[in-house]
Amino acid sequence: MLVGYARVSTIEQETDLQFDALRRAGVKKIYSEKTGGVSARPQLQRLLADLKFGDQLVVYKLDRLARSLRDLLNIIERIDSMSCDFRSLTEPIDTSTPAGRLMLQILGAVAEFERSLIRERSMAGQAAAVERGIKVGRPRTIPDEDVPAVFQLWHSGHYTLEGLAHVFDAHPSVIKRLIYANSRHGLRRGEKKPLARL
Repeated sequence: MLVGYARVSTIEQETDLQFDALRRAGVKKIYSEKTGGVSARPQLQRLLADLKFGDQLVVYKLDRLARSLRDLLNIIERIDSMSCDFRSLTEPIDTSTPAGRLMLQILGAVAEFERSLIRERSMAGQAAAVERGIKVGRPRTIPDEDVPAVFQLWHSGHYTLEGLAHVFDAHPSVIKRLIYANSRHGLRRGEKKPLARL
């Protein structure tokens, strides 16, 4: 069965063009919504949950379905895992054909290449920053001189992680990381040992 999906970004836009193209392609059941690319897409999730073995999801254009190439590949992977096919009416992608599957593999390779470039640029930037003496990673929100006080209060047994976070004006996850780093070194509540730095 052919199942269609149509989406427009704003309430002012209409899905008529997409509906007409999908109906001309023989699609009888169409899920549609008016939502931006970063908004939740409940109709798309409903469509994916309703797909049955052998169905084909049809869209007018790829950008109506996915926010990014990675998002598209994730959706198509989910469709494929249900033994369903995918087809775009305006791009040469139809996973029921060898040529369409090849195009999808090319898109996957491009996405992987893009991720590799981003990784390389990030690592090169960090290495250059380290050479200039810049500290990389998340900045600490609790000064080193306050760390002993954190543990003194923690070992008193009167403070929770959230309570300490409030006292030191930090996120509870920061306190948790400090406590966890030292518990890995065998420091339990009530014990006195040198503190491990993060």
